[in-house]
Order: sequence, then structure tokens, then C-alpha cells
Amino acid sequence: MTPGGPMKDCEYSQISTHSSSSPMESPHKKKKKATSKRKWEVFPGRNKFFCNGRIMMARQTGVFYLTLVLILVTSGLFFAFDCPYLSDQITPAIPAVGAILFFFVLGTLLRTSFSDPGVLPRATPDEAADLERQIEMANGSSSGGYRPPPRTKEVLINGQTVKLKYCFTCKIFRPPRASHCSLCDNCVERFDHHCPWVGNCVGKRNYRFFYMFILSLSFLTVFIFAFVITHVILRSQQTGFLNALKDSPASVLEAVVCFFSVWSIVGLSGFHTYLISSNQTTNEDIKGSWSNKRGKENFNPYSYGNIFTNCCSALCGPLSPSLIDRRGFIQPDTPQPVTPSNGITMYGATQSQSNMCDQDQCIQSTKFVLQAAATPLLQSESSINSEELHLSGKTSIGAPCATLTLGQPTPPSSMPNLTSETGLADMIPLKEDLESHQFLTPEEAPSPPGMLPMGSSMIHSRTMHILSLASQDSLHEDSVRGLVKLSSV
Repeated sequence: MTPGGPMKDCEYSQISTHSSSSPMESPHKKKKKATSKRKWEVFPGRNKFFCNGRIMMARQTGVFYLTLVLILVTSGLFFAFDCPYLSDQITPAIPAVGAILFFFVLGTLLRTSFSDPGVLPRATPDEAADLERQIEMANGSSSGGYRPPPRTKEVLINGQTVKLKYCFTCKIFRPPRASHCSLCDNCVERFDHHCPWVGNCVGKRNYRFFYMFILSLSFLTVFIFAFVITHVILRSQQTGFLNALKDSPASVLEAVVCFFSVWSIVGLSGFHTYLISSNQTTNEDIKGSWSNKRGKENFNPYSYGNIFTNCCSALCGPLSPSLIDRRGFIQPDTPQPVTPSNGITMYGATQSQSNMCDQDQCIQSTKFVLQAAATPLLQSESSINSEELHLSGKTSIGAPCATLTLGQPTPPSSMPNLTSETGLADMIPLKEDLESHQFLTPEEAPSPPGMLPMGSSMIHSRTMHILSLASQDSLHEDSVRGLVKLSSV
């Protein structure tokens, strides 16, 4: 039987201690499980996702549920107690128009609340590092670790200079009109404001739906309030005012809710109509970015100069796609956000990079042990003959590292001197055997067949560190390659 023949037929499957899955599972199933995680599950912003990432909202959704309840309760009472009487006394078109307004309000509210407002993806570690190098080159090298003041870039838009600010959270230069929302912890494109009533930010991708929501809600509120008053007046003409209130108490509740909410809703609709006509955002108007007070030459570079064109641009323009791909699958080599112990969210290394770090640490530790063990051997001037040291199924320690072949044993060869080109495969202990090493004197060490006899010239007065010999086929391929590189140094 040729040496190493049976070993070629044996195959070993590596068992991962980092995974909770069964070792009997096939690699294809493990790969499928590893890639089954979607991006919304590790999204770094403070958002909540539902329906497998299809619905995206802010974490503070209490006021949104209050908005939903007020609309549903007020409209429900109107359809249940007022519409039957108004349909008989005036026209059946009243409940039909009310239903159309109600469903339109509900649809635009849910569309605004459940959609991506235009979140900008954060920079990957490589992109952030490249941007840092560009900033350092632009600002020049500074001594003492001092960083220049806040980082900005200037761009020219329609003859107006616009500053782009650097976001230290997302590690990007925010595009024009973008801003970082402190509640959602995201940079939002064409950021308008964060609206707690809809439970989401209002930005480039959902602003038109927000405007249609508040505009249609204004019409619905005025519609309900007007016909509730009409209902009470018609009943009071027949039975008196007090009897009319007793006959329809729900109308009183509807009138009160509509009276106190109609002013704020109509006022908000008028304000956003002004913003759309001038092609501004709430954020820009509050900060006075394009106010004449900042200078006579200060003007809005985004305005088309025409009210109709500005309205068409905001309400009828193409809807940009989402940039975060929240329902996409995570690739194995994609860096994922890691939350360190101090609670700050950052992008860390991937699992493969972590494994490489663990292997590097293991290689460094093994190199230290080998150096300590090989020191007395390197000082010896004796030579070892191939007949004196014969290990069955082992690679010759006299062969240079460049001739090592994985998984195939080679016959022993002669070695004049034990130099730094010693084959490390025979001296490397397994990871689980590192803790079981013992320091033995040459007299105490046993002499199994194939080992050096006690009278060999390798015996010296120093204590030797006897390393347990491991089969080359059981060595991990990555560890052997790393140690071979270290030995060549």
C-alpha cells in the first residue's frame, strides 16, 4: 500500500463553531440561509419596517395613530348619523362625495406614512476612507491631530453659490436641499420637515402625497363641518334646537372636532401651497435661505420663475426611485453597520474580514511559540539524516517551504542543517492541542519508532519544547499558507 493512499479517499467537512445550524446541513443550505437576510433588518437609521420591509415609518408613531383615529371616527359618525338624513332631505350625492373625499384622504395619508421619503444611503467604509483622504488632501496635512473646522463644499447652481455640508453620521457630503433628520437619524433628499402627524419624514419621494393629503383633508373637514351644521339647522326647524341636539348627539361631536381642526389644516394647506408655488421647502423657508435680507443678490436658484411650472415640477414630475433598496438581500461581502459598546452606530468589517483577523491573531501566536521552540534547535550544529528521522505520512522537514503541497505527503529527504527553511507543517500543533503542550527534558521524552534516538547529536542541555506532530491533511489550508509566508520572512 502506498503511503498516503487511504488518506486521498478521506474527506473531512469543517464544522463551524460560530453557526447554530446542524453540522450535517449541506453548504448550499448554509449559503442560502446566510443570504436570506434583507437590508431593512440591519438598517442603521431609527425607523420601523413592516410587511417584510415594504412599509417604512419613523419610530414615533403615536401621533400618526391619533390622526388615523380622528379621521376614521369623525368620518364614521358622519356617514352613520348625518348622511342618511341629508340623503333623504337634500340629495344622495352628499354621501357619495363624502366617500370619495374620505378614501382619497386615507389613501394619501397611508402613502405618505408608509413610503421612503428619500433617504440617502450611508457611505461604506471604503467610500468614507476615500472621502477622508480627499478632505485631508484638500485641507493639507495638519500636525497634532488637529482637524479643520466644519467641512463644506461649494457648488454653483443657476448662478447661485450653494454650500454642501458634510454629515458626520452618514459620512457623506449632503446633496443640495438635503438635510439630516435628528428623529429618524437619516439624511433625506430635498428634506422638507419631519411630520409626527403622518409618522414619517416629508422629503422628495413623498412630498406630493403629503400635500395632496393635507389639501384633501381640508376639503373633507370643511365638507363635514358644513353639512353637520346643515343637518342641525334642518332638524331644529322641525323640532327645535335643543331637541335637534338630543336627536343627533354625534353631530355635536363632529362639529366640535371639525371646528378646532379646520383652522390649522386649512392654514397648513395654504402655507404649503405658497411653498410649492415658489419651489421652496419648509426647511429653507424657516432658515431664510433665499431671503432678501441676506443680500440683494440672494435668490432661489431652484425656482423656474413661473408659478404654474413650479407647481407642475413639485406635483407632476417623475417620482425618483428609492436609493436604499430596503428589500434587497445582503451580499456576503457587503459591509454591514455594527453597533459598538458605546452605542454609536458605524460600519464595521464583514464576517469574512473578522475571520481573517482571527486567523492573523492565531498565526502571530503560533509564530511566537515556534520561535521559542525552534531557538535551541537552530543553535545546534548537528545534522539529521533522512534515515535517522523518518516519519510515515509526513512532509520532509528538509524541503523548502515553496515545495509544500497541501494534502499530499512527500517522502523524507536529507537535510544538512536545520535552517529557517524548516518545514513548518510538521512543527505546527493543532489549535486544540496548544493547551496540552508539555516541557520535557530529552531524558524524559519517549522515543517512538521513527524518532531521533537518545544518543543522537541533537541532544543538548537545554530543555526542549516537544510539539505534538499533526497530520498535514488535518491542517487548515489558510493557516498553512499564512505560516509559510511568515517562515519566509
